[in-house]
Amino acid sequence: MITLAVRLKNLAFLVVAALALSYLGIRYADLGRHVGVADHYTVDVRLPRTGGLFTHADVTYRGVSVGRVGPVRLTDDGVVAELRIKKSAPRIPADTKAVVAALSAVGEQYIDLRPESDGSPYLTDGARIDQADTQVPAPVTDVLASVDDLVRSVPQDDLRTVVDELGEAFEGHGDDLQVLLDSGSDFVEAADRALPSTVLLINDGETVLRTQAQEGEAIRGFARGAEELARALKGSDADLRRLLAVTPEAATQVSGVLRDLDPSLGVVLANLLTTAEVAVTRQRGIEELLVTYPAVVSAGSTAVDGGKLNIGMAVTFFDPLPCTAGYGATRYRNGLDLGTAPPLNTGAGCTAPPSTGKNVRGAANAPGGGAVPEPARPG
Repeated sequence: MITLAVRLKNLAFLVVAALALSYLGIRYADLGRHVGVADHYTVDVRLPRTGGLFTHADVTYRGVSVGRVGPVRLTDDGVVAELRIKKSAPRIPADTKAVVAALSAVGEQYIDLRPESDGSPYLTDGARIDQADTQVPAPVTDVLASVDDLVRSVPQDDLRTVVDELGEAFEGHGDDLQVLLDSGSDFVEAADRALPSTVLLINDGETVLRTQAQEGEAIRGFARGAEELARALKGSDADLRRLLAVTPEAATQVSGVLRDLDPSLGVVLANLLTTAEVAVTRQRGIEELLVTYPAVVSAGSTAVDGGKLNIGMAVTFFDPLPCTAGYGATRYRNGLDLGTAPPLNTGAGCTAPPSTGKNVRGAANAPGGGAVPEPARPG
């Protein structure tokens, strides 16, 4: 007869076994999703091909494991892989790219979720990632076929020639190659130390290149001008050769003239400098003279013709109007007045500015020439 203690032990064993089986079923057999206690949510990823992906492969988000790959189903345009992502994992943006990657060159494949943004919306249960947002590795067969085609495209005779020439080139130069490699290491270290300066140079170079691009038309114009100058020099080659041939003799003659004129030449040049300074201060008047004088000479040659004088008179009274400002203090005197004359108004003068358009007069409106320099003296 089974005692009460045995019955209680059997009941406790059954309860523990039921709990253990329930945990194993929910945790490892994925039975919890049938009773609403799943610890993950599913996301379908549409792929053009599996790329070596398999069920129970790892699912990572930014390189951290967040779930496993569920069933992989075949479709009309590829495959659909069901991703089972843990609910405890960080929220994953819906704008995410699913990449089938490998742990190594010969390692197992997994899916890495790489978000394109950091904000909402996020992936939820039943979400889908389309083929346009996926990336799978190239099939190994295609890679091997491409490598095979590349190897077959290399001519064997030429390859043997290259290998033989390389062998002859480096034979007996092991020490030199070692020095070259060591120097290369030193060069890389020096370049690494100069990296900030190199980056600064590249940034400044961008500014210089941008300026050159903006001044491209001017540079092209300068190049065209230089080309025309070179062409002109080429056309005048004979003249330039004659000039170079007679230059030494001419230089000797000029040197003799300078010796004969010394020291008087220095005084003449100094006085010419003084004259030039006087002319500079009166540049406007000289310019007006040079512009007007040819017209005056031309008109004068036509005024006298055959012993006759041909002239005309153009009345320009009050064109422009005369200046009246500055004469108000002058006392009017009748021409018939024979008495003592009032004192002369020496302060009378046109005070209107030239901008009024009137006929301004007086020394105050004459172009100023400045002080006249002292002439140079010999000795």
